[in-house]
Amino acid sequence: MNAGVVGFVFAFSAAYGVFLVYTSLVFGWRGVGISPRIGRRRPRPSLPDLLVQAGLERVRVVEFLAVVVVLFVVAAAFGYAVYGGAPAALGAGVAAAAIPVASARSRRRARRDLAREAWPRMIEELRLQAVTLGRSIPQALFAVGSRGPEEMRPAFAAAQREWLISTDFDRTLRVLKARLADPTADAVCETLLIAQEVGGTDVDQRLRALIDDRTDDLQGRKDARAKQAGVRFARSFVIVVPVGMALVGLGIGDGRTAFQSAAGQLWVLLAFAMMAGCWAWASRLLRLPDEERVFFDELDGAAGTR
Repeated sequence: MNAGVVGFVFAFSAAYGVFLVYTSLVFGWRGVGISPRIGRRRPRPSLPDLLVQAGLERVRVVEFLAVVVVLFVVAAAFGYAVYGGAPAALGAGVAAAAIPVASARSRRRARRDLAREAWPRMIEELRLQAVTLGRSIPQALFAVGSRGPEEMRPAFAAAQREWLISTDFDRTLRVLKARLADPTADAVCETLLIAQEVGGTDVDQRLRALIDDRTDDLQGRKDARAKQAGVRFARSFVIVVPVGMALVGLGIGDGRTAFQSAAGQLWVLLAFAMMAGCWAWASRLLRLPDEERVFFDELDGAAGTR
């Protein structure tokens, strides 16, 4: 291996070790990360839950993993043909295999954004149906759901089938919460459940307060995304510029031969890792906080995966 590469790796490791020692002694940080984690760590959704929340409940886990394997093999073969070495091919394969997972997470975020847009209007219509028109809470809920966004209608249809079969409103709302997997849906369902079982005249007031809260949250997120628009566009250059420079380098002089050397393969693999790290770090900094599902439990998850 090239002595320069060995020296770079050694210098980088030594510098990062000094950074860890310094931050541990001065700031009291622990762990091997760049900075301590703020707040408690939220549990990541399992793969079946991720598929359900992304609207891919009909896709089996085995089928999803098969797509991941196929993309890995195809991208690895392409990487080997371009760079002529196993390390670069491995990096290309791993990057391609991450695409389905990233796509599912993107669909999940899109569905949650859609729900945030739709819930204030749906709660207002639900309030009118149940309070002003005097319809029963289940009837009002299903009527509103049938006219909601198309992506949310299957969840309301499944809940309505559960209601027609069992007439158990608690179980019906569990099915709805599991299919929607949304914090606002959890809050609405719990409010309706209390109103159905206990009754009372404060349902209108609670729904009004929930509408105001959801509207303020939606407007705040829109303002934050508008301010981040330029940064999100600039983030794409983390991928576009290095890949473009690498492809141009292949056609200049002995660029392809340089990539096929041991040092070239190591540098390519290191470049892939740096690109992935920069993209993940930028995504983490740009991520808006998600609300936690405070009313979620294991029975809801079981209902959603039946």
